[in-house]
Amino acid sequence: MKVILLKDVEKLGRKGEVKKVADGYGRNYLIPNKLAVLATKSELVKLEEEKKIGAEKAEEELKMYQEIASQIDGLELEITAKVAEEGKLFGAVTTSQIAEKIKEQGFEIKKEQIKLDEPIKEIGEYGATIEFPHNLETKIKIIVIEEDKDKSLK
Repeated sequence: MKVILLKDVEKLGRKGEVKKVADGYGRNYLIPNKLAVLATKSELVKLEEEKKIGAEKAEEELKMYQEIASQIDGLELEITAKVAEEGKLFGAVTTSQIAEKIKEQGFEIKKEQIKLDEPIKEIGEYGATIEFPHNLETKIKIIVIEEDKDKSLK
């Protein structure tokens, strides 16, 4: 029997694939557990339509992320931090702080998308990569400067 997989099934296939399976396996396991449907002509037509819509949606999403990535590429962020002796920070600069600075620039980036080249624990310039879906990524520069001591006393 031929079935269309509704979900990924281990050792069988991925969602949307048409697979030939044993009648008992399809009838007693896949179909009752809503892992697959019988591959009728109407279901195959429906599958093709869904694939077409999915491809169009993915293409639009890709264009959107490409535009955001090109706007962010090369962005320089200045982050102020409290500094101890010898230029060491009291705490490391986190991806949350970087995401907040990027948000101030008008871009919505999640902290999970930011990958630091190295931990930021001292004053200086650092590189970071922002990862987007569709294997897009862009580089930004983070400049860590000392917080103005006069402001912190007020």
